[in-house]
Amino acid sequence: MQYPIVKKEILSDKVKLMEIKAPHVVRNAKPGQFLIIRVNENGERVPLTIADFDREAGTATIIFQEVGASTMELGEKEVGDTLPTVMGPLGHPTEIANYGTIICVAGGVGVAPMFPITRALKEAGNRIITIIGARNRDLIFWEDRMQQYSDELIVCTDDGSYGRQALVTEPLKEILEAGDETIAKIWAIGPTIMMKFVSLTTEPFKVPTIVSLNTIMVDGTGMCGGCRVAMKGEHKAEFACIDGPEFDGHIVDWDGVMARMQFYKQQEQEALKRHLQRLAEKNAQQAEKMVV
Repeated sequence: MQYPIVKKEILSDKVKLMEIKAPHVVRNAKPGQFLIIRVNENGERVPLTIADFDREAGTATIIFQEVGASTMELGEKEVGDTLPTVMGPLGHPTEIANYGTIICVAGGVGVAPMFPITRALKEAGNRIITIIGARNRDLIFWEDRMQQYSDELIVCTDDGSYGRQALVTEPLKEILEAGDETIAKIWAIGPTIMMKFVSLTTEPFKVPTIVSLNTIMVDGTGMCGGCRVAMKGEHKAEFACIDGPEFDGHIVDWDGVMARMQFYKQQEQEALKRHLQRLAEKNAQQAEKMVV
């Protein structure tokens, strides 16, 4: 079975959006769940959190950053192209309820998986404070979508080119220190280092903090053990793919997660090198044909 790409949008230089026709996925998809995608029959399994879904159209939306060979190859696909594997929905969905006041913290591409969670939490009756951050203005996307389901939206950029020049942890800490209202729960999705420091920021205030660890997955179905997440204290280790992808950020062993992110760095670099070499050869052949 092949899964056609029905929409493609370039959100920034390295960040792209795709809508994929996958009725079996969206039939039961819920916020917080993820897909496993392969770009070709011999490609690696890439876990991507579902950014949105349309049950009527039968489409799932993914947003990804081109950081390695597989995501670069995916980014080269166009509308009308197909993917051989779109498996899901996988993972435990976000526990949606009316908690009270929620803070949703999203960094970089983390805005994509945070969107359906924010929407569902707002529709459940929560008051939503959203903080989104990126390195610069060009990397900010879906601000309007997040605003639609947020009672308050704070935008941060590292370089100050848009919104407030700050890391997302700065306004987060200010809100918690002000104590103007009780914060029931916090969700944080983004780069691993961001989720670590969000968790460290919220821990002294004892506000439950949920993080998403789908980026450390390999197989995605519990077969390889590559996404084992060590926990602090007496908490037993769990696996991101079958026990997550969401976890209590206050008990995650962040040093272990950071180390896990480096496990396959050499293989990833070698794969990227081979992909760039193939791309250069392809471009050279096309240029040669144009000259002829």
